Amino acid sequence: MSDRNKYFEEMESRVAGRLKKGRFRHTLGVAHTAACLAMTHGADMDKAYTAGLLHDVAKHLSDKELLKAAGKYKLKITDFDKKNPDMLHGAVGAKIAEHDFDIRDEDILNAITNHTAGRVGMSLLEEIVFIADYMEPGRDKAPNLPQIRALAFTDIKKCMLTVIENTLSYLEGSGETIDERIYPVLEHYKTLT
Repeated sequence: MSDRNKYFEEMESRVAGRLKKGRFRHTLGVAHTAACLAMTHGADMDKAYTAGLLHDVAKHLSDKELLKAAGKYKLKITDFDKKNPDMLHGAVGAKIAEHDFDIRDEDILNAITNHTAGRVGMSLLEEIVFIADYMEPGRDKAPNLPQIRALAFTDIKKCMLTVIENTLSYLEGSGETIDERIYPVLEHYKTLT
């Protein structure tokens, strides 16, 4: 077994030990989808796989634990985060990736941090993980998934805009609170397509 394969096998095992089976299955789906998107768009496949594998590494934490970890790592906590602590799982997950998995690559850490609400100026890797989380093979509830999956491999910027619009439409329709940080991201991607 190559050192690379051994590295990923060990990381997969460690991540599996933190997550419920269904969440780990989703995580593997995101990692594999991210690697495929990276291959298509000329990004680093190993970085994409790593970010995908670690994107939900804090998802097992309770709301109270996420708030405590955010305080420990001195993360900025907005009023929205206080009311919706689950949204901190990306930022806390990046700190766990850094401290527990020795990930030092800023692009990987940013991809983990920003995989839920995104940010203006996302790198290609961040876009890849954001989209992979939305459309990995285990996902089946979002509208127009076949079209989104095709778009992800042909026009990643347009796919970002579509995913953000679909997410907002879903949140508005379900009456859920919307993280205001997503609106500048939406406007940014409107200017790119």
